Amino acid sequence: MTTEKDTNMTKVSNPASTRLPKIHLDKTLVGRLEALAASVMRRSPEVGERLIDEIARAKLVAPNKMRDDVITIGSVVTYRDLDMAREHTVSVVYPENANIEEGRISVLTPVGVALLGLSPGATISWVTRDDETRQLEVLEVRPPVTHD
Repeated sequence: MTTEKDTNMTKVSNPASTRLPKIHLDKTLVGRLEALAASVMRRSPEVGERLIDEIARAKLVAPNKMRDDVITIGSVVTYRDLDMAREHTVSVVYPENANIEEGRISVLTPVGVALLGLSPGATISWVTRDDETRQLEVLEVRPPVTHD
């Protein structure tokens, strides 16, 4: 049975399953991500709650142990919107660095939250700002560029 609350949560694409794909987060980012989630609660509680839920279910990993193919802040991601049959390549960034024309999406957008922590092959549902449920599949992840 699906409740109203269930329809607003991020789910895997297989309707027969309620299992979410595994996600990993750099543990040094958690404090800032939680602060961002709290800051967005007033104007977009759905996004804030989803980000908190994703942080809570993530396996937290030391930055030097993070695999390069896990989506984190700064990753360049190619994903397929399975409902629209389109591929998109974006970089997941903090809100102050977002610029949709340049392909940089905020971690505080519904798709940004859905992508965070995933790896290639993962498929997940997300709810758009227009309250449409869509499916996406991660195709490729390139790690953030570091300037040493």
